[in-house]
Amino acid sequence: MILAAVLLKMGTYGFLRFAIPLFPAASAQFTPWIVTLALIGIVYGALVAMVQPDLKKLVAYSSVSHLGFCMLGLYAMNAQGMAGAMLQMLNHGVSTGALFLLVGIVYERRHTRLIADFGGLWKPLPVYASVFLVVMLSSIGLPGTNGFVGEFLVLLGAFRARPLWAAIAATGVILSAIYMLWMFQRVMFGPVTHAENEHLQDLSLRERLVFAPLILLIVWMGVMPQPILDRVQPALDHTLSLAAQRLELGQRMARLPAVPPAAVVAANRARP
Repeated sequence: MILAAVLLKMGTYGFLRFAIPLFPAASAQFTPWIVTLALIGIVYGALVAMVQPDLKKLVAYSSVSHLGFCMLGLYAMNAQGMAGAMLQMLNHGVSTGALFLLVGIVYERRHTRLIADFGGLWKPLPVYASVFLVVMLSSIGLPGTNGFVGEFLVLLGAFRARPLWAAIAATGVILSAIYMLWMFQRVMFGPVTHAENEHLQDLSLRERLVFAPLILLIVWMGVMPQPILDRVQPALDHTLSLAAQRLELGQRMARLPAVPPAAVVAANRARP
């Protein structure tokens, strides 16, 4: 949970805060390669998540897929893409952190994470299943939840940069809906397939209090993302402007005629 919700953002923050503004020429040169890796991560991560028999591994590979959206938005190199990437970092921390918490709670009760060991959990665990439903829908980007705004802005920025990037990334959105809904259907719906699950304890008061602020953030960031965008957009615009200025300066310096080393030595010797 700490890795997916917090530490992964150190990598994307490094690209946003250091790689792009400090090395704009290299960032521009390697943009096609980075975007290609991001698109592979989006699609391949979703495909691998789809076939996972383990809940924790499924959430982990979905995290890989969602981080691809962050990199795609950053290297779209426009205001919409960067704003979407920043929102997606925040959204991913909330949604994926909550998913890992939910997997940990059911593992604590059953000591297994295999999807095949569950089924029909909505009957013994109605509150748990309801919280899981909200978090799962935010992870797949349902409109009205936090995941939608970030992914939409990333796709918009990618479309403005190159429509093909947005088309490929959109398949990741479709695949995420497939594997998440399929997992939820197998775990929560239908009859209780194992007798051990019939008497599981639902969320305690302490656990409900843990999830309350996460659910609140999921809804608030999905319905009212503008305060966050207003807060981060000036810094993102400054980063884009700084990168563009330094890239232009570097290109200008590259066009200057090269001075032979011998001429530099002679000029230094001629100084009093």
